[in-house]
Amino acid sequence: MSPTEKLRLHVPEPEVRPGDQPDFSAVAIPRAGTVSRPPVDADPRDIRDMAFSIIRVLNRQGEAVGPWAGTLSNEELLEGLRHMMTLRTFDARMQTAQRQGKTSFYMQHMGEEAVSCAFRRALEPGDMNFPTYRQAGLLIAGGYPMVEMMNQIFSNEADPLKGRQLPIMYASKAHGFFSISGNLGTQFIQAVGWAMASAIRNDTRVAAGWIGDGSTAESDFHAALVFASTYRAPVVLNIVNNQWAISTFQGIARGGAGTFAARGLGFGIPALRVDGNDYLAVHAVAKWAVERARANLGPTLVEYVTYRVGAHSTSDDPSAYRPKTESDAWPLGDPVMRLKNHLIVAGAWSDERHKQAEAEILDAVVAAQKEAESHGTLHSGGKPSTRDMFEGVYATMPPHLRRQRQRAGV
Repeated sequence: MSPTEKLRLHVPEPEVRPGDQPDFSAVAIPRAGTVSRPPVDADPRDIRDMAFSIIRVLNRQGEAVGPWAGTLSNEELLEGLRHMMTLRTFDARMQTAQRQGKTSFYMQHMGEEAVSCAFRRALEPGDMNFPTYRQAGLLIAGGYPMVEMMNQIFSNEADPLKGRQLPIMYASKAHGFFSISGNLGTQFIQAVGWAMASAIRNDTRVAAGWIGDGSTAESDFHAALVFASTYRAPVVLNIVNNQWAISTFQGIARGGAGTFAARGLGFGIPALRVDGNDYLAVHAVAKWAVERARANLGPTLVEYVTYRVGAHSTSDDPSAYRPKTESDAWPLGDPVMRLKNHLIVAGAWSDERHKQAEAEILDAVVAAQKEAESHGTLHSGGKPSTRDMFEGVYATMPPHLRRQRQRAGV
């Protein structure tokens, strides 16, 4: 290099742009069943290669193969299929409701249903999730009422959060779902802190932190890894790599790390990558990581390789930054269809029963929506009381808030 050559800044660029042919040839996908399953107490140094592979259970024929298979019965998988189908139907109804002006905002989970729905099955009552805005499957799979979710989305008189949260930012302590924060990244370090507190209390409950690929560039992500590794916090740290942040491809946040899971290696944290569209693989890895946390073996970093099929939110137009047909080319397929096909191959399901289930689920979601709308929507019907904005902020309301409430006449 010439000593007078000017310096150049490297800005990562996606492989394709709108109008180009989608190309996922750079995504190395091992055959299902070929990644080994280490013992739960494996030394992180002995499984470093797992941060660069992808754990898969379902093969192209819909069969469950390899050492990670067998963690769920067919009956449990059928329930998991219904959870994913319910979340997808719920999404479609709420997306339409937003377009009709019944709520101000919505975010879909299309293509990512297996990640949260399967993970939830690996937890026990009392464990706590610190989610982002795209893990509603934790609630669906955990039995949280859809009507309550819709009440929150519509910010109506029955909204359990009293209109004080952006739509889809749910919260339910009873269902292990910590209040969602719009400040991306904060929940990761909060999950570690909660897990440390559980250990300090000599409790048995573990935590799970969630973050998207884009938010791993936030400082809270790295702070969480420092504290989790130093104090061996009983926490599972989940990275949902759906390939796109709000409008930038995952390479911007990943940088030269190779994979997001590889970020954990420098902290001595066991790091795994899993096919996020494989319900069986997600559950098996989640169960492994949760068992590790509960056995006082410390944190695990898990990267779920998936794809955001829809827009980032109802405020986003993905055609401005990626090819319209890119989701069709995604090589890991559709999580709902893959689990459906597996159950058909196993003789536990059929196309006819699937169609019947779709109709039953749609009826249930429509009925829940009608009940929620009877309590009001964004522009009609009942609203939370103005008085509610003053409640629940302080244990003892300070004088200035009492005066403001009095002036408001509530």
